[in-house]
Amino acid sequence: MKLTGIIVKSLKEQIRSLWVLLLTLSMGPLFIFIYFIISETSKPQYSILLVNNDKGVMIDGNEVNYGNLMTAFIVSPGVDTLKIPFTIKTMTDQSKGTELVKNNKADALVIIHPLFSESLKNYGKHLNTVSPVIEISGNLTKTGYLISAVWMNEIISEFALRITNSERVLNVKETPLGTSGEINDFDILVPGILIVSLIMLMFTASIAFVTEVENKTILRLKLSKVSAAEFLGGVSIVQLAVGITSVLLTLLTALLLGFHYAGSLFVMIIIAGLTSLSIIAFSLIIAAVTRSANEVLVVGNFPMFLFMFFTGAAFPLKSEALFTIAGYPVSFQGLMTPTHAISALNKTLVMNMDITAIIPEILAILILTAIYFTIGALLFRNRHLKLAGT
Repeated sequence: MKLTGIIVKSLKEQIRSLWVLLLTLSMGPLFIFIYFIISETSKPQYSILLVNNDKGVMIDGNEVNYGNLMTAFIVSPGVDTLKIPFTIKTMTDQSKGTELVKNNKADALVIIHPLFSESLKNYGKHLNTVSPVIEISGNLTKTGYLISAVWMNEIISEFALRITNSERVLNVKETPLGTSGEINDFDILVPGILIVSLIMLMFTASIAFVTEVENKTILRLKLSKVSAAEFLGGVSIVQLAVGITSVLLTLLTALLLGFHYAGSLFVMIIIAGLTSLSIIAFSLIIAAVTRSANEVLVVGNFPMFLFMFFTGAAFPLKSEALFTIAGYPVSFQGLMTPTHAISALNKTLVMNMDITAIIPEILAILILTAIYFTIGALLFRNRHLKLAGT
């Protein structure tokens, strides 16, 4: 019954700290919205200029210009199933096109040789003709040019194979894993932002623990013979509910903005719950070294930024493994539970893997949570709950 009383009291205290609660619940959806705006306004767009100098040829009394046919093939819908954002603009002035590329107003310039049609017509007839020539011009130091050149080379090669009825020496098949072939940059960022919404528990949980000390109500809890386990458990249950609510609000915001996922919602809630418990456990450490909510807001910033920006939560981040345990890599980031939570969410939401695939991540979260909680509980008890019989 004492545990129930602690839960009710903690819930009331949390409602009284309305602004802190609103900050925690709104931070995830706010980050989702911000990253959605960023991804929408920074979508890559590659501009390619095409100059057709092909003179054409006569085939069976009809004039054929393979340069024009290839131009139509390039811009035809469905030529690339990946929907890469390329725009093709045809022009007649090659020198003007070169200037546009030099001034970064286009990524690449494609020039079709005057004898392009003749070369294709005579291809394979063992005549003394040159191979079909396509020139791709641009700044080789620019990523936009490199991507444009690779894409154009593939499309042009495909056109030539179809015209000459040739077969590829190798047929390379690309198979996307999970939903990776369908998601965009925004979808990739969402799993990390879901964890950001849980990291914000670091403030509400720490304040929930330390408020009892600041308001001296911890004395009444000691006199009522509430055990440390009951006190910490009651506060943790309320904070766990706040964490699950926060991550569901964040997920709902992402879904409304077009997020797609393939995994199980139930598995996601399990990951969110375990991560919430780990953040609550770490919050005990913060509460143990502070005596007021103001101190929490100052001291808590440092670990919050570590958890947010050095685990891949706010943006993708990868580091080399220091060592491996049963094949599972452990890095400096791995000392913080959000790292494993993000890995688990990516496996389930993006790669559509089942819960058995994330057992290493779950074990890592559980082990770290136990370590956090043991350290935090001992520190908090020795500093704030130390009393004979408690």
